[in-house]
Amino acid sequence: MKNCISINLKKDTIIVKVSENATQEEIKECLKKKIEDLKELYKDEKTPIQVVGKVLNNAEIDEIKEIINDILDVKVDFESPRTLGLHGIKKAFSREIKSSDTKFQKGSVRSGQKLEYEGSIVVIGDVNGGAEVIAGENIIVLGSLRGLAHAGAKGNKEAIIAANQIDCPQIRISNVIKEIERKETENENESAEIKTYAYINDEGELVLE
Repeated sequence: MKNCISINLKKDTIIVKVSENATQEEIKECLKKKIEDLKELYKDEKTPIQVVGKVLNNAEIDEIKEIINDILDVKVDFESPRTLGLHGIKKAFSREIKSSDTKFQKGSVRSGQKLEYEGSIVVIGDVNGGAEVIAGENIIVLGSLRGLAHAGAKGNKEAIIAANQIDCPQIRISNVIKEIERKETENENESAEIKTYAYINDEGELVLE
């Protein structure tokens, strides 16, 4: 069994640290073995537990919380955010996205609509101005992206945004924001270069290509 969990007492909190590269099955198996070590740290008091390390999705958070609370009646907090977006990101990280749970949106996202998903989002249509698309992983738009797009919205800097055309005032990946200025050209017939791909480079900059 891979030892992917460490347990330490820090001030008035028990810290359960999860290895960044551990799978959820490895985490659950290791936690079930380590729960006996956790029980030994408790007498009459109910010291809260904080789970740190790997950023987890909400389903993973719920599974880990259930394993702990089945044995110990204590408060369990997580470093991982439950909500998507800049306000929820507690730390940025880089995790390769080899595969992804994906939500498909058939049709355009209209102004005033907000589309959120913890995995990746594919929009089969446009994202109109005034619309928001927020994904824990990648965002792919088969039409034009004119509204707000935030990929890696739990902190993953490996996430990308791709569209047939990126024509919006701002895009976000992880905790990095890029304002996009529309350059006016002297020649009205001159077309601006179409941007279709956004990512964070090795210098931590959000790049449009």
